[in-house]
Amino acid sequence: MFYYGFDWTYVALVLPCVILAMAASANVNSTFKRYSKELSRRHLTGAEAAQRVLSANGVSGVRFERVSGNLTDHYDPRSNVIRLSDDVFGSTSIAAIGVACHEAGHAVQYAKGYAPIKLRAAIIPVTNFGSRLAMPLILLGLLFSAGSYFGDTMVYLGIACFGLSVLFQLVTLPVEFNASRRALQAIESNELLTEEEYRGARKTLTAAAMTYVAATAVALAQLLRLLMIFGGRRSRD
Repeated sequence: MFYYGFDWTYVALVLPCVILAMAASANVNSTFKRYSKELSRRHLTGAEAAQRVLSANGVSGVRFERVSGNLTDHYDPRSNVIRLSDDVFGSTSIAAIGVACHEAGHAVQYAKGYAPIKLRAAIIPVTNFGSRLAMPLILLGLLFSAGSYFGDTMVYLGIACFGLSVLFQLVTLPVEFNASRRALQAIESNELLTEEEYRGARKTLTAAAMTYVAATAVALAQLLRLLMIFGGRRSRD
């Protein structure tokens, strides 16, 4: 796997996924920028459109806040607040409405008890803890002599901890796709956008969803690389 100091496992497994993630990030930014220039004919702002999604699903009590940054929009279930960026909160663009309605979709998920988002919320503390421990445990294991019981145990524990972050990415996928589906259904059924504008919102949300797909691919590739490098050490020694 290592030839003349060169890690071919990274080149073959991880690097293509990293390139995919970079391409997905560039695509979501360019798509958002494109449809941010196209204003909706109904002149609804992102915040107003999101509120209509909530109302259509019988969800009340959710507050809205404006936050700085680019594509920093998110729903905070602890405070029951949808935070929308400056480019989304008061904008009447197609992109703004798509993004805002997506975040409203997350609020609806929590209100309706959508199982994957409840699972994701439950495992966040464990996955955050595991992701911080993963590499330190692997490095600690490598400090001990190859094939030692303690060293191998630390390495395998590190890989297991990294696996928790992969689990989080896998659980995130259905959560994000479902939020976009809820958003698009609400946009269409409540006629928040025209048919042509709807296609633009769908492209924006699809581009955003691909960033999660790419992030999951990177995490899976990194996990496979760790397993290929360190898996079965004891059997080889």
